[in-house]
This record gives sequence, C-alpha cells and structure tokens, in this order.
Amino acid sequence: MRVDNSATKPQQEALQLDVAALRAETPGCRQVVHFNNAGCGLLATPVLTAMIGHLNLEARMGGYEAAAARADGVQAFYTELAALINTTPENIAFAGSATHAYANALSSIPFEPGDTILTTRDDFISNQIAFLSLRKRFGVRIVHAPNTPEGGVDVPAMAELMRTLRPRLVSATHIPTNSGLVTPIADIGWHCRELDLLYLVDACQSVGQYPLDVEEIGCDLLTATCRKFLRGPRGSGFLYVSDRVLRAGYEPLFIDMHGARWTAPGEYRPVDTAARFEEWEFPYATVLGSAAATRYAREVGLEAIAHRTPALAAKLRNRLAAIPGVRVLDRGPQLAALVTFAVNGDWQPQRFKEALDADNINSALSFREFAQFDFGDKGVDWCLRLSPHYYNTEEEVDHVADAIAELVRRPR
Repeated sequence: MRVDNSATKPQQEALQLDVAALRAETPGCRQVVHFNNAGCGLLATPVLTAMIGHLNLEARMGGYEAAAARADGVQAFYTELAALINTTPENIAFAGSATHAYANALSSIPFEPGDTILTTRDDFISNQIAFLSLRKRFGVRIVHAPNTPEGGVDVPAMAELMRTLRPRLVSATHIPTNSGLVTPIADIGWHCRELDLLYLVDACQSVGQYPLDVEEIGCDLLTATCRKFLRGPRGSGFLYVSDRVLRAGYEPLFIDMHGARWTAPGEYRPVDTAARFEEWEFPYATVLGSAAATRYAREVGLEAIAHRTPALAAKLRNRLAAIPGVRVLDRGPQLAALVTFAVNGDWQPQRFKEALDADNINSALSFREFAQFDFGDKGVDWCLRLSPHYYNTEEEVDHVADAIAELVRRPR
C-alpha cells in the first residue's frame, strides 16, 4: 500500500492542512516539540473533552449508568473505526492495547506441533516473542522471509515460502517500531488470498498515518493501537476480524460472558460478531476518547495526513544525513514518519535523549533487543527515533536537526 507524494499542484493544494488551527487544538504543542508520535501522539482537545466529560458523568451518576447514558457514543468507537479501515462495526473489537489484540488473535488459532508461522525480519518485538512462546508451548516452526538488498521483505521469496510451506499463519508488521520501513502488506495479502492462507497484520504505526483498507490489504486479522498516530488515549486498541474468520468459528482461548452466551451447564456459544474477542469490562472514557480521536483523524483527512506526515520525516531525514557523526538507519523503497539514526562516538543512549529532553524535544530510544534482525544487520546496539506528525511544523524539523547537530559537536 503506497502513498503517492508526487501530486500535481491542484492536488497538493487540496491536501493542504490548516496547521495553525490543528496546533491550536493540540495543547501539548504549547509545551514541547513532540517528535514521539510513534510512541504516543498528542491528544487533541475534542479527545480530552470526551474523556473528561465521561469521567465527570461517572462521578455524578455512577459507572454503569454513565455507560448506558453514553451508549451511542460508545457505539461510535465501532462505526468510526469501521469507516476508517473500510469494514463494518461488527468486524471491530475493542482491546486495551494492540498487544492484547494480537495475543487474542493468536490465541484463536488452533496451532498444532509442526505448524509454520511465516513472518518477516522486520516484525514487532512483542509479536516475535509471542511466536517464540508458541514454539515453546506447541512446537510450531517460525520462518522469516528474506529481505531485499535495499531493505524490506522480498515479497516474491515470501510468496514462494507460502507455496512450499503452506504456513498455518502469515504475519507482517506494516511499519516496524524501530524503522521507517513500510512493508507492502497488500502485496503479501494478494498471495495469501491466492493460496487461502490466514493473514495477520500489525498496523500499529500506520493507523492514523496512512489510509488503510482491509479489503485492499486482504488480511483476515489486523491489530492496532489508538495512542500513536491516531492520537487516541493510552490503554486503547482494536482488532479487526474478517467475516471468514468469524464464520469459521475462531474465538479467543479465554472467552468471557461478553463474548459468549452460556447456553447450558456444559455449553456456551460465541457471539456472531468480533465482540467475541472482547471482555465484559471496558474503560468507557477511553473508548469514547478513542472514538473522538478516530473521528478527528477522519475529519482532518487521511490522504492529507499521509501526504504531510512522511514529508516532514523526509525533510528531517535529509537534515540529519548531512550532520557529521550521524548515521540515518532507515532503509527501504518507501519510508514512513519514523526516523531512526545512530550517533558516532561514546554517547550513552539515555544521556543523549536526556539532552534533547532538556531542550523540550520529545523522542524515543530503540535498542538491539527491540529489533534483533534489523539492528544486527545494521550493526547498531541503539538508536534514537524521531516521529513527527501532521501538526508539527517545518520550523520544528529544523530546530530538532539543529539541536542534534549541536549535541553531536558538543564535547562529552
């Protein structure tokens, strides 16, 4: 799934955003230069209003009663996300995090000894650990498709592995947490559909950054968080479950009274929708905040976001590449708004980040543990990650680049 940044002038004008207005609705912009949107995006005022309003309502009338009074707003979580990724509300399940959604999805697959999980070398750390846990418990085989010389998975080679191994599951992370790489998930999905293979996509770093269409991707399951580029609250995520997975009877290992009906003393029946992957207890203020964040992203416009956000990252990447002593690490034919770089010399990672913190620049560290394959290939033990978003400015990009250049020159 690629975004064409070579738009004509009229198209570019149509994709222009009122950045000043967006910043005015983002209180954090007055405090920090927030280049850690791949960690948590800054909340917009409508998100704060929705959450605080519901907490006040709970305080006045009680939690159960407040949830009932806001039933339409809660349902908007499903309708807004369904519209965002081109599905129906019945195919969306709320989750406390993307990792929770991913674990629930994995738990629904009846793995047997000898089954193969086919994935990439650029997967998310928690997904890889989950696969290793499945190998320990069930004896599954984990196979990583090779990368191309320019970076990113070799899709034809992965397709050949699909044909020869007939994996029980194919999994891919759209954008890994430790790199700006964009994986061609729709190309992988085409081969999965052709071979009738189960396909799970981690879209944590792409939801809210790029338009996503689960029909175009061809995935059976897709997980994401709401706190990153979607700019929702922490403790929120979702799982998309395709109709064919629901019809096939997939259900999480530990299903509860929300996801199933106790039909007889010795029997239960899962509900027909993706709600079978949810639990009875919900953080309703968080659900309402996530609905507001999704609505906000759709109103801003995903095409405009996908045009501006990676462009800010590209400008930052170019500025950093020109700084002596800085090595930009991102590789691949398409790069998203995650910019990673290593620093020559004896800088300790935490001290480097703290120096940026002191300048009110938010960033994040990544370590070899987070990306054993990728960082091993690149020969680095740690890097700094910077991730701008559409409400950031070109002036902030220059400020951050200048601050890093000064840090690298500074005697330690």
